[in-house]
Amino acid sequence: MQRSIIAPAERVTNLRWGIALILAFGVLINYIDRGALSVASKPLHDELGMGPEQFGFLSSAFFAVYAFSQIPIGYILDRYGVTVISRVGAFLWSVAAACTALAPNFVTIYLARLFLGLAEAPTFPANAKAVGYWFPRNERGLATSLFDAAAKLSNAIGVAFTAYLLVWFGWRGMFWSTAALSLVFFVLFYLFYRNPSRDKRLTHAEAQFIRDGGGEPETAPGQKPRGASLLYLIAQPKIWGLTIGFAAYGYLFAFLLTWLPTYLQTTFGVNILKAGGYVFLIWGVGTLTDLIVGGWLVDYLIKRGADANRVRKTVLIVGLVMGFAVIGAAYTKDINVAVAWITIAVAGISFHAPVGWSIPALIAPTESTGQVGGIMNFLNNVAGFFAPTITGFIVAQTGSFNIALITAAAILIVGILSYTFVLGRIEKIPDPVRIGA
Repeated sequence: MQRSIIAPAERVTNLRWGIALILAFGVLINYIDRGALSVASKPLHDELGMGPEQFGFLSSAFFAVYAFSQIPIGYILDRYGVTVISRVGAFLWSVAAACTALAPNFVTIYLARLFLGLAEAPTFPANAKAVGYWFPRNERGLATSLFDAAAKLSNAIGVAFTAYLLVWFGWRGMFWSTAALSLVFFVLFYLFYRNPSRDKRLTHAEAQFIRDGGGEPETAPGQKPRGASLLYLIAQPKIWGLTIGFAAYGYLFAFLLTWLPTYLQTTFGVNILKAGGYVFLIWGVGTLTDLIVGGWLVDYLIKRGADANRVRKTVLIVGLVMGFAVIGAAYTKDINVAVAWITIAVAGISFHAPVGWSIPALIAPTESTGQVGGIMNFLNNVAGFFAPTITGFIVAQTGSFNIALITAAAILIVGILSYTFVLGRIEKIPDPVRIGA
């Protein structure tokens, strides 16, 4: 008889929360890598002569490959598992950042950003899948918000952190530093992450607690998944309701991720360090609302007996409605007022995001969470690709960010309608009927 590798202790420990923190640390580093380019916009302009349109295309390069990798990455994750794919991806992040540091011109930096998009493509679908393995359904809100809030925290501390690296070491030294950070995460993930069935630290009691709470069953590595086909999934209205709604969030998020420091510098004439301070405030608030509202409050209300579907859909919609506040920044010349409006918008979309990321594991047919997460993140990052490009074009033509801010807000209307009328109840999509099964 095969010996269980699960520790025999009968106490429900908190190993699963340690796993969530590892995933969160990876997202933190991941987003520092992504956002570093926005800090380097001025030296890239000075050294390589990049204007707003070129910088917009450069910012979009990451999202181009990242987006179109999502659907195949979902299938690969369902077949080969979180552990192997996330290890490979984490190692390649550091290589991509090093390639950026070495790049001599616009074309090579563009190629390095494409490479970074491919390397980081598994991150969020893999994390959503890992949370499904490691957490009961009534804890997934907070577990998901930990790694999603890390993206917001990265934007808060990452701009200030990379701005100081830029000042001290130049833009190339800044990218060498992010490459080193990515390598640190690779080592930590390699040493400490395992799926529940392979983790010797997991007690019987905690494993049973996860299973009894609706933990997702694991797919054996290399086993062809018996999940739903792509055609079956894209025929489901729930998939479209989730995907379109989340893409509306993705446009505004990508716009702020790639252009916020430059917007503050060019519109209000502040230097990169002062802009970094404002960015820290904006995304710091977003980090808190992500954890408190999108994570703790959602789980608390559901545990207290509130209807889970109503709680999650309310948070999704209210978050996008608060995103409209970004319009206020288009009608002021006071940086403090603009920052206040943007902070309200970021607070809303931040607590919206972890709820969105918890849904693939809640609605996916059996062994299809990776694919559902990939489909959702595909359109999210298509929106992310267009956001910096369209913004760069608008700024180049008008000399202002006002229309760009209004455009990002208007797209949220589509997301609200999609969540309201297309998503339906947040519940599992039936497994496809298999002939001869």
